[in-house]
Amino acid sequence: MTERASEELTPSDLGTLELWIAARLNLNKENDKIIDVGCGNAMTLVELAKEGFANLVGVDYSQKGVELARMVLNDNNFPNVKIEICDILDNTLPHDFKIVHDKGTYDAISLNPENSTAQRQKYIENIHRILLPDGYFILTSCNWTKEELLRHFTSHFELDSQLPADTFQFGGQTGNTVTQLVFKKK
Repeated sequence: MTERASEELTPSDLGTLELWIAARLNLNKENDKIIDVGCGNAMTLVELAKEGFANLVGVDYSQKGVELARMVLNDNNFPNVKIEICDILDNTLPHDFKIVHDKGTYDAISLNPENSTAQRQKYIENIHRILLPDGYFILTSCNWTKEELLRHFTSHFELDSQLPADTFQFGGQTGNTVTQLVFKKK
């Protein structure tokens, strides 16, 4: 997908991230494996399951987060979505994901007061490692701009597109509430 194609979409036209994935990426909903890193309450996984994706995995380093995710998935009748405790900074995940999604985990790692640069690099390397050669990494950040994220990630990924986000104005400047980038594995 080109940047031009994503620029033609507005948030109201686009709908949700899950609909974007379904519409823009040529995925096999039964077989292509999608992981939500830092899945929290699992709502992204619920929405993907509603769109017909069947091979879904959620990981979170928090036991309480995993318990909440399982409860939400069960309440929404998606008990077959795999949820597990995992720290993305550990090297324990398989290398077979077509899509890696992150909404906030990279931001949290970036805020680590102990060696955040090394932790961010480890995160980038692990995300790269778990993606299939033709895989996509979808990152949502509220702490980093597009330009900053490109500096961080282009050693391992190339930008595929930027997803639309709500904007705000302050002090004569316009900015995005979040930055949502889709990267392709190099």
